[in-house]
Amino acid sequence: MSEAATSDEYQAARQPSGTTESNKPLVIAIDGPSGSGKSSTARGVAERLGLAFLDTGAMYRAITWLALQEGVDLEDQAAVARLLSHASIEIDQDPRRPAIAINGVDVSEAIRAPEVSAAVSIVAANLKIRADLVARQKKLIAGAGDGIVAEGRDITTVVAPHAGVRVLLVADPAARVARRHAELAEHEMDVDAVTDQVIRRDRDDSMVAQFESAAPGVHVVDSTFLSLEEVIETICTFVPVRAHGDRRDPRG
Repeated sequence: MSEAATSDEYQAARQPSGTTESNKPLVIAIDGPSGSGKSSTARGVAERLGLAFLDTGAMYRAITWLALQEGVDLEDQAAVARLLSHASIEIDQDPRRPAIAINGVDVSEAIRAPEVSAAVSIVAANLKIRADLVARQKKLIAGAGDGIVAEGRDITTVVAPHAGVRVLLVADPAARVARRHAELAEHEMDVDAVTDQVIRRDRDDSMVAQFESAAPGVHVVDSTFLSLEEVIETICTFVPVRAHGDRRDPRG
């Protein structure tokens, strides 16, 4: 397929999937650079509000893991896209125990391995992969009847541009590297390797996704000097107030 056709396919997937009237389930979309705390924050918000949780980045990691397992050249975009087109991805959206499986194999832990982290930006830059996964992500969000918190690249601008709450979570580069280094402590990666991973992935992803500046209507939250609980609380204040005067909170 020509590059023009590939680009057109991705642009088609980028089209908004619909509008959000007040009676629709609550959708919270959280975007931001690597290490800004998107995943932990989104899980925390989802758990607090009793919503489903979707880590879209895990889907890119899952196909990256599969391609590595199958020995597919990640630079061969058509080959990786064919692999994904025949792959099933199942996601447990419970924020207390999120999990992901590809072709029936639970890869929740495997996709966090250093070799996957080092290669995922190559796959994420593949426009055919993005078109396929964006379409799947839109379906997952539309199917979350009780509402959902979705995080990852393109969430606020492409996957869920009409989400009730959209947030760009940012942080100082040094803080983002420190957080990612802590997350990868069990893999004993040195700081230089983590720095390269974080900065390079942002650079690569910025070629195909918008996450470095907020689109109109998107709240910006700087997590550099905030605790995880403070970030969660800040985002919860953006949740629309219901007619009875309380924010959506199943604990109420």
